[in-house]
Amino acid sequence: MAGGLEPHLEALRRELRGPAVLSVLIALIVVAITFLIWRFVQGRRSSRKAVLLLGLCDAGKTLLFARLLSGRYRDTQTSITDSAAVYRVSRDKSTNVTLIDLPGHESLRLQFLERFKAAARAIVFVVDSVAFQREVKDVAEFLYQVLVDGTVLRNAPALLIACNKQDVTMAKSAKLIQQQLEKELNTLRVTRSAAPTSLDGSATGGPAQLGKKGKDFDFSQLPMKVEFVECSARGSKGEEGEADLEGLEKWLVKVA
Repeated sequence: MAGGLEPHLEALRRELRGPAVLSVLIALIVVAITFLIWRFVQGRRSSRKAVLLLGLCDAGKTLLFARLLSGRYRDTQTSITDSAAVYRVSRDKSTNVTLIDLPGHESLRLQFLERFKAAARAIVFVVDSVAFQREVKDVAEFLYQVLVDGTVLRNAPALLIACNKQDVTMAKSAKLIQQQLEKELNTLRVTRSAAPTSLDGSATGGPAQLGKKGKDFDFSQLPMKVEFVECSARGSKGEEGEADLEGLEKWLVKVA
């Protein structure tokens, strides 16, 4: 009996040493590595629970922050430090993110971004839609600094451009703001000849590429998903009325 099985066992051993089995083993190894990388990326993403509120001074970040948390209007003033709170994005209170309102003053905004950028799951960049035409270069400059930051590029947090103060008649539309920002960012990309510096002032070793080389810049070229919404933290009825934040709230549900 043993002698009769020996040829079959030898054939099986030859099969196990053959190219077909080797291909299967390689495929299994590739699948295992891919799964481990996916788990690592998911783990890193789940550890990033912060939604950063960025923007210039007087864009309405702090009032927007207060409205999201309490729904109530409150008088605000220029922030000189960060404010953070847990925001529940669903009625069952099982899903939440940490909202962090960062100062918009030119001398403070980058140092606070440096502190919190690694924890950012998403970024809300708040724009004053009324003052936008006057501030477009400053808005684009700050946004450019955010978009070429190495940590932001690597983590690619979802980005929302919140076009605030839409309750005012002279407010610019989200579409116009997007077009103007793309134009200004393209100009900044072209004119920046010197290597950019990191947020702590040290050289990064070379300019980060914003968008696709040889093409005019648009937001679809970025590694993160970028969306625009129109909103009003003050609301059409001012202090007595409700804010118009429906688009922002829906977006927060998506990114949570």
